[in-house]
Amino acid sequence: MPRFDLPLDELRRYRPEVSEPADFDDFWERTLGEARAEQRATTVAPAEPLLTTVEVRDVRFPGYAGEPIAAWLVLPRESSSPRGAVVQYVGYGGGRGHAHEHLAWASAGYAHLVMDTRGQGSGWSIGQTADPAGSGPAAPGMMTRGIESPETYYYRRLITDAVRAVDALRGLDLVDPDRVAVTGGSQGGGLALAVAGILPDVWALAADVPFLCHFERAVGMTDAYPYREIGDYLRVHRGDVDRAFSTLAYFDGVNFARRAVAPALFSAALEDTICPPSTVFAAANHYSGPSEVDVYPFNAHEGGGPERWRRQAEWLSSISPRVED
Repeated sequence: MPRFDLPLDELRRYRPEVSEPADFDDFWERTLGEARAEQRATTVAPAEPLLTTVEVRDVRFPGYAGEPIAAWLVLPRESSSPRGAVVQYVGYGGGRGHAHEHLAWASAGYAHLVMDTRGQGSGWSIGQTADPAGSGPAAPGMMTRGIESPETYYYRRLITDAVRAVDALRGLDLVDPDRVAVTGGSQGGGLALAVAGILPDVWALAADVPFLCHFERAVGMTDAYPYREIGDYLRVHRGDVDRAFSTLAYFDGVNFARRAVAPALFSAALEDTICPPSTVFAAANHYSGPSEVDVYPFNAHEGGGPERWRRQAEWLSSISPRVED
């Protein structure tokens, strides 16, 4: 796939105006307040006894509306507590998968929580968390479920789950609450960015080829799914364009980036038609904290591939714990 977006020097300066709802902060404060008011316990149970060099826990924590969300917690078997931690979010269509797929961060000494993705987990990686909420008419996939309103939109539930995953992990004695980083690729990167915008005290953010950024540009410039789901929906619901993008503004990574201050490491791939590089740079260039963007000139949505973890681990090891004012 040849490059199709702006030249790299223009990408590094690309800082578009993106619609921001006047009640953006109030919406998320209310959403998280309602979720946290559901005082339901997090459960942690031993799992995967075959993995003898790490300890695995099957975690169920309360997410949106207190609904139980599955996660794997993978820990170094021999390490002092409390320790630094990494919360990982999964790409579109995937779930938490199997615990043995997630050994790298624990092997590097971190507590590693891998959050399942409600209603997904059947595209390329298995999941175990249902999304019990209903939806009005929607295109196949998750992108238009409940798009009639920010109150009903699918990603309101999923982003809330992602924030509550950090809450749950910080509630465990074995974790240093000042050293909880968030990470993910594609949809997972978009979720991590949203969490960093909602919880400015996270330790660090590593967002690889993040999805859910600059919706208006993404939907208008790529025919690749999942963004194409929105185009499919609007092709039929011709009169709902303004309403749909009004909803999406509450979930746009650019608006979360404006509020995030933790050190951030982004990545973008110049041949990526799924998350076009200009949409990634739109978020990175609006980011309020210290940030850098690694660029892969000849890669598509795979970005840095297996080399990415080493880069993240080296970068995270260089970041000091946050200091209270």
